[in-house]
Formats: sequence, C-alpha cells, structure tokens
Amino acid sequence: MCFWQNLPKFVSMNSTMEFLPERKQADLRELVSLIREEIPDTVMVILYGSYARGTYVECDERRDFGVKTYYISDYDLLVVTNRRLGNRESTATKRIAERFMQGKDAEFQTRPQIITESIAKLNHALSEGRYFYVEIVNGGIVLYDSGKHELAAPRSLDFCEIKEMAQEYYAVKYPRAHRFLRYAQVAYNDEEYADCSFFLHQATEYFLKSIPLVYALYGYKEHELGYLLEKCKACTLELAAVFPQDTPEEKRLFELLQRAYVEARYNDTFEVTKADIDALRPKVELLGRIVEKICRERFAYYDRKIADSPAATV
Repeated sequence: MCFWQNLPKFVSMNSTMEFLPERKQADLRELVSLIREEIPDTVMVILYGSYARGTYVECDERRDFGVKTYYISDYDLLVVTNRRLGNRESTATKRIAERFMQGKDAEFQTRPQIITESIAKLNHALSEGRYFYVEIVNGGIVLYDSGKHELAAPRSLDFCEIKEMAQEYYAVKYPRAHRFLRYAQVAYNDEEYADCSFFLHQATEYFLKSIPLVYALYGYKEHELGYLLEKCKACTLELAAVFPQDTPEEKRLFELLQRAYVEARYNDTFEVTKADIDALRPKVELLGRIVEKICRERFAYYDRKIADSPAATV
C-alpha cells in the first residue's frame, strides 16, 4: 500500500509531511514500515507534537537550574490498533525503537516515542473531548491509514470541564504517590532498603504522571522514569533540579531508582544501601513539592481562563 494511500476519512487532518526535511521524512517512512511489521494490527499511524507542528528542536544545549542538559525533540507517534495491545505494547514499541536506532548515531538521532490506543478507545476519548487526543487529531499528520475505520468527531471542552478532569486525575495520582512515600518510610525503618527503593520508584512514577494528566489530560502507561521525565519537559523544566545526572554518582542513583521497579521485586541479589536511600529519598520528596507547585499553577491558569471567558473552549 502506498505510504499516503487511502486517506479520505481524515478530511480534517493533515496528510502531508513535505514541509519536513527529506531525512526526517525518510525516518518517518522507516518508522511506519517497522510499526506495521511489529504491530500487524495497526490501522492508523499519526504523527503529533513538535514534528507535526514544525516546531521541533534538533539539538538544544542549555543549563537548567545550573545543570547542563541536551534536548532533542522526539518523533511522537500514535499507533491506532484494531484491538488494544495490553501487555504487548511495551515489548512491541521497544522493539520498534531498537530496530530504528540500529546503525544510527544514538547521541544525536531523533528517537521515536510511540503510544498505542485501540480504535474503540480513541473514538471514545474523542467523543468525550479528551484534550490530549483531540489535539492529536486537530494538529496531527496521518502517516498511514488502513481505511478500515473512521474517527469520531472531536468534541471541544470548555475550561470548566478541563479543570474538573484535571483535578479528578490529580486527586488520584498525587495522593497515591504520597502513600508510596509512607510505605518507603516503613521499609526504611525495617532496614528493607531494596523494598524501600521500589516504593520510592512508585512514588516518583506517580508524581511524574500527575503532571501530563493535569496539563494535557493524558496518562502515560510507561514505568520508565527517564521517559516520564522527558515527557514532563513540555510542561516544566524545574524537574532538572531533582535528578540532574551531571555526575557519575547522580547517574548511578537515578539508574538505581529506575532498576528498582523490576529488580527490587524479582532479583534477590539486588543491592541497595542505606546511603542510597538517604540520597534518593530527599530527591523524591523534593519532586513531590515541585509537582504540587506546578499543578496548582496549572489549576490557577484554568481559573483565569474560566474568568476571562466562561464559554471558552479548547
């Protein structure tokens, strides 16, 4: 099937990426091919985010809160499937990314960030006006369409509805993160430092997931903290102060925290010391304070939008 073939159902969506440099177009053609190989159930592939808007960053070197960082925009791709992938999603998307990066300069090559949704879930979200998905449909670029399904008409939300949804999400995720901090304290008191590292990972994960839920009404499914931190950069750069990774020790601590999600539960030889926990726990507590601050700022932004225009829509 031709790359841009069979796109009539997306009359409200852009179906060309000719404004992108040829090497970027080649990357995206390769990714669509890999996606269809690894996920045969794919019915649509949509490019969204900075590459769809033409606002992507090739490589930006900066200092955030005194920490030297490099930022390269990702290829953000929504893969729509006939049926939900469930547990297969992380394996399939990881395999696609690994195959795509083979033979490329890993430091400066644009990486894919892939999320998947079933067509039923996507259409339900569009009909409810879920901001994240509506933005994808309104501003995305169709890279592949099997022609088997139509998308529901997106419903616009007013800012009262947006704030209500954001507060509902926050009321679930943020308290859960603090609950894991309490569990971490119990494990610490019992000198079960590996267990403590797992609870700190979970607290970190739920703190980070609170941000895109409040800012974009979207919940990422991934457990990898590095991935979640990257996704939060679009909302705030303050998190660079929490996990700077500007020294070998900072990198080791962050990697230890990431590994804890699996190894603290399934690897009996996973070693975590009291000193590791003493270094990590203040970072997670600082993260919690920053997340609370920026989420409250977002709620205040919604309040201003409501006050300025009660009938405003997204």
